[in-house]
Amino acid sequence: MSNANKNVLTIDNITLKFGGLTALNSVGLGIREHEILAIIGPNGAGKTSLFNAITGFYHPQEGSISFKGKNITNMPSHSIAQIGIARTFQNIALYTGLSVIDNIMAARHVFMSTGIIAGALFFGRALREETEHRKFVEDIIDFLEIHQIRKQIVANLPYGLRKRVDLGRALALDPKILFLDEPMAGMNVEEKEDMARFIIDIYETRKIPIVIVEHDMALVMDIADRIVVLDFGHKIAEGNPESILKNKRVVNAYLGTKETEFAESADKPDTGDVQ
Repeated sequence: MSNANKNVLTIDNITLKFGGLTALNSVGLGIREHEILAIIGPNGAGKTSLFNAITGFYHPQEGSISFKGKNITNMPSHSIAQIGIARTFQNIALYTGLSVIDNIMAARHVFMSTGIIAGALFFGRALREETEHRKFVEDIIDFLEIHQIRKQIVANLPYGLRKRVDLGRALALDPKILFLDEPMAGMNVEEKEDMARFIIDIYETRKIPIVIVEHDMALVMDIADRIVVLDFGHKIAEGNPESILKNKRVVNAYLGTKETEFAESADKPDTGDVQ
């Protein structure tokens, strides 16, 4: 296996059950060092459950998950975040009563080492640490082009900007791999184009793998290097966008009556909007 295709995270036949419901059934896949991987499937296919299992919110009953050779299957979510696995959420989970900068700063606390007393007095090492982390956060704010709202309360922001702040908080964890759960859901065309641009910029500048769950098939086909398809907790297909477009099982399971729309995404010209 070449270095370019080396897996940074390996999911080995995990099964996740909730009572009599099997959310994931012997799902296995590898996430490579240099790729944007899309995970698609109908509602209830197990996409978010897979993200939750990887990031420590759920613990599978069978199988294992390893990150850079380390078994992380039963690690708590905060420990998984500390080793470089970050995510955004399908339903935005921000502190709505705090400002944008405070929301993003909150993610940096997993890296802070000063004690409660030193932090309360706010001098010496605590001050230096706070300054260092705040600079890191300010760089993220500039990168995501949200400096004009940095001091605004999140509750007062429109939906599209909240999604961008959620992405900023994930980036504040300085991820080695980034999971994005429907980052463009509910956005208009312009907001989607902006988010797609940021995703590609993150991939190109940070050189980390990105895993994305997304229902906008035209966008998935445009930015993904590889696609994994889930259906009722099973992995039913895996391959490059071209092969997924031609997979009849995927068309039948995922799209149903949307087969024409799905096929048209293969013929959609590259407009150059997403670079």
